[in-house]
Amino acid sequence: MIDNSIKLILPDIPNLSDLEVYRKNKGYESYRKAISMTQDELINEVKKSGLRGRGGACFPTGLKWTFMPKGNEKPKYLAVNGDESEPGSFKDRQIFEYNPHQLIEGIMIAGYAMGIKAAYIYIRGEYHKWINLLQKAIDDAYSAGLIGPKMKETFNHRYSIDIYIHKGAGAYICGEETSLMESIEGNRAYPRFKPPFPAQNGLWGMPTTVNNAETIATVPAILRIGAEEYAKIGEPKHPGTLLFGVSGHVNKPGVYELPTGTLLKDIIYELCGGVPNNKKIKGVIPGGSSMPVLRGDELEGVKMDEESLKQYGTHIGTAGIVVMDEDTDVVKVALRIAHFYHHESCGQCTPCREGNGWMENILKRIKLGEATSNDIDLLISVANNIESRTVCALGDAAAWAVRGFATKFREDFEKVVKPKRTFVSPNIAHSKRNSPETLLVSA
Repeated sequence: MIDNSIKLILPDIPNLSDLEVYRKNKGYESYRKAISMTQDELINEVKKSGLRGRGGACFPTGLKWTFMPKGNEKPKYLAVNGDESEPGSFKDRQIFEYNPHQLIEGIMIAGYAMGIKAAYIYIRGEYHKWINLLQKAIDDAYSAGLIGPKMKETFNHRYSIDIYIHKGAGAYICGEETSLMESIEGNRAYPRFKPPFPAQNGLWGMPTTVNNAETIATVPAILRIGAEEYAKIGEPKHPGTLLFGVSGHVNKPGVYELPTGTLLKDIIYELCGGVPNNKKIKGVIPGGSSMPVLRGDELEGVKMDEESLKQYGTHIGTAGIVVMDEDTDVVKVALRIAHFYHHESCGQCTPCREGNGWMENILKRIKLGEATSNDIDLLISVANNIESRTVCALGDAAAWAVRGFATKFREDFEKVVKPKRTFVSPNIAHSKRNSPETLLVSA
């Protein structure tokens, strides 16, 4: 049975987005606790909780915070990644709509821990509604003296932080942390080479920490219940709750907050009401479009946490679960994903710029029935030659997704291609020494 009683990020409290409702439910008390601690004590508390990034990489949050240089010789910045452009992912907008003040409080706590005076929340430009909702929450917090210069008086403490929203223009590449920073600076969103890493050379050349919106929104909950209690939730190596965004062929799609390690089949059948018309599951993408797909016949016992999914050759990603029933055309799905990554490539790296075009064109040939089984092998080869050869992870994302479909559902691809093509070699054909059998050469 699923334990869906633990609600740390999206609790069942009506009108929690309203400042007064949030404060009545112990809102901003976690920040008061944070400033009663030293910066090192606070960072160690986050490390002790085991919190890992919710943006896809699963990097330990407390450890990332230790990379920020100490002292106030230079301005330091926090960039909160709410770009959420990964197909299949729609969790962060739930925070913006239903619990924005917990995100704001998380920014205050993270800012104090690292000595940061300004934070930028980067949100994709298409999120008009959620940008307005979050901006209202920020405006209310300013008016109440909870952020900005007045917070020194409100909390009787020397620390203060300003928070700004930066709207993107709909480019997927801006979800990559260094592209995000380039975009905030007003530049073309080309990923930067690393090193130097953002903590050394980030926004405007100053030390910067980049965290996902869900990661930051989790921090107040950790202080509220304590790091040790938080570490007991879910899987020990990837503790806490996750916001699972479930879409595709399920009866009740939506965002569900659940402990890590929850069984994938329980999420689909218990919470989401199963597959329409009781159809079988053909495949499931476990964490947004870039994560390698799982076959329907390998879902038994699959737990939804990073370490468990690694055993199946995939990852938790953004926890965006996409369910595909038995009638799904997986070749078409792979083509649509390849088209997305080809379109969204920034073009900086040749393997990504050209390789994604190759993968899309090969998949078009396969879908049209003009390819042979050789082209399936070529598709996998191209994916292999994109992976780990680009400045950022967009190339890897595209390669993982396409290769996953081509390898896990090879039989579906084989059904729509021609046999291996043969051709007559002109050099052999003009030689009388060869028998007719030698004229057919496999391509």
